[in-house]
Amino acid sequence: MPVSASIGHHDDGCAVVTLTGPITLGSSLSLAESQVRTLINSGVHKIVLDLTHVDHIDSAGLGMLVYVYGSLCSRGGALRLCGVAPRVKSVLAYTKTDSILAVDATLEDSLAALKT
Repeated sequence: MPVSASIGHHDDGCAVVTLTGPITLGSSLSLAESQVRTLINSGVHKIVLDLTHVDHIDSAGLGMLVYVYGSLCSRGGALRLCGVAPRVKSVLAYTKTDSILAVDATLEDSLAALKT
């Protein structure tokens, strides 16, 4: 199953990107990453990645998350993750990626954190 991204815009330059499917090499990851890159280049500086429908991530997927984080930070923006499944959360912890990526329980929590 390929990964897909749907984008919803919110106020104040914030967008919610809902990813569905595995975030892995060969799963249309480059298409999803391209959509997020276009979003950032269009001026969006705060992004919530909703991972509620993601049950697997590999090193390529982690690379995409870190790329998005770096792109937003270099523009003075922020990235939040929400809805992270236990399996994905364990990969983030194992790779220590959770030390740089903010993870919230719900979309509402992520949006509230970006407003501050």
